[in-house]
Amino acid sequence: MSEQRIVRPTPISGFPEWTPQIRSTEQRWLDHIRAGFERYGFASVETPSVESLEALTSKGETSQEVYTLHRLQADPADDTDARLGLHFDLTVPLARYVAQHFNDLVFPFKRYQMQRVWRGERPQEGRFREFTQCDIDVINIDQVPLHFDAELPRIVHEVLTGLGIPAWTISLNNRKVLQGFYEGLGIGDPVAVIRAVDKLHKIGEDGVAAILTERAGLAAEQVKGCLELARIKGADSSVADEIAGLGVGSALLDEGLAELRYVLDELADLPAGSVVADMSIARGLDYYTGTVYEAAFDDDPGFGSICAGGRYEDLAGQFIRRRLPGVGISIGLTRIFAKLVAEGRVAEGRMCPTDVLVAVPSAERRGEALDTAARLRERGFNTEVYHQAAKIGKQVQYASRKGIPFVWFPPFEDGGPHEVKDLASGEQAEADPAVWTR
Repeated sequence: MSEQRIVRPTPISGFPEWTPQIRSTEQRWLDHIRAGFERYGFASVETPSVESLEALTSKGETSQEVYTLHRLQADPADDTDARLGLHFDLTVPLARYVAQHFNDLVFPFKRYQMQRVWRGERPQEGRFREFTQCDIDVINIDQVPLHFDAELPRIVHEVLTGLGIPAWTISLNNRKVLQGFYEGLGIGDPVAVIRAVDKLHKIGEDGVAAILTERAGLAAEQVKGCLELARIKGADSSVADEIAGLGVGSALLDEGLAELRYVLDELADLPAGSVVADMSIARGLDYYTGTVYEAAFDDDPGFGSICAGGRYEDLAGQFIRRRLPGVGISIGLTRIFAKLVAEGRVAEGRMCPTDVLVAVPSAERRGEALDTAARLRERGFNTEVYHQAAKIGKQVQYASRKGIPFVWFPPFEDGGPHEVKDLASGEQAEADPAVWTR
């Protein structure tokens, strides 16, 4: 027999994977998030992992990080796969999905989507090449009622609070406020300024000022006004009055301030400090047009956002000649979960989901063990049969190592009783598979 080449098993940077104990906890998180979304009437959809490159690269700076798809042994003359890429978020695929299934959907269309996405960026703390996002979006024909802008952060607050993660705050802003304010300052390219201000938490005021001066060509007074706006922060609608007090005016700014006031008033019943209006939150993606969200840990703001999103007006416009605006928010599940795992703040779950291990007394009695397991499964117990006849002590040890709470002993001889052992208490007693309960 020829000697097989051994490939060293090494982890790939930016692609996290967990032990079964950690994975079971992650699954409980996913179940909790899913239940929270469904409580508010959001329906689940799942889209393919790939989209056309034309769709993926048409919106936003993140499109630069798209992984393209091609076969290792592809025919150079066949470029079919070269036009595909792995999706970098779930919002662009949603826009395509809604356009494609437009006649089959009921609007407003409220969907949630929990899938892995891929981004070709340098892996570091909180940033991965493959990760899971949990999104909710509302898309409607012509206009989305503004109350959804308040409902989405409310849902996220409820969901994250239920997970018991460390303290965090949802910051929100409105792109109309930013763009209208910059237009009021006489800035010709407000989108470029929004992108610069979005870097404020990473490079500081001096760094942003340098970009605005050197790249955007702003005058000193314009830079000063942009930074004055970015410093404004508040927990209630009075923040809109503070912005108005800066003395800059435009119709778009007035519209944005009215929307900002409404959303803050709608969320006023949440615990103090849960939601804060922060004028330094810009969200760099091109497609946002109104309310924007960004949440971060209170004790580690430099870690980056753990939840983000916003309102968009024409993301589906490239796919269908209908106006289909939307508003959405995304929980960065992997970013949150991986941080807490690394810090030892995630309680490990069980190694396996088995409730009962049915022991095999002997090879001749394996059939009875299988029958017993079938009866227990019919009654809702996750049941595993030991894989071979072996010493009972070895079978019990197997169950203990896997964290299986109960070991079931079918009769060792004809007419004998069934018995079950509770590994936590050590107690063992006769039991009937037809009526036994934990």
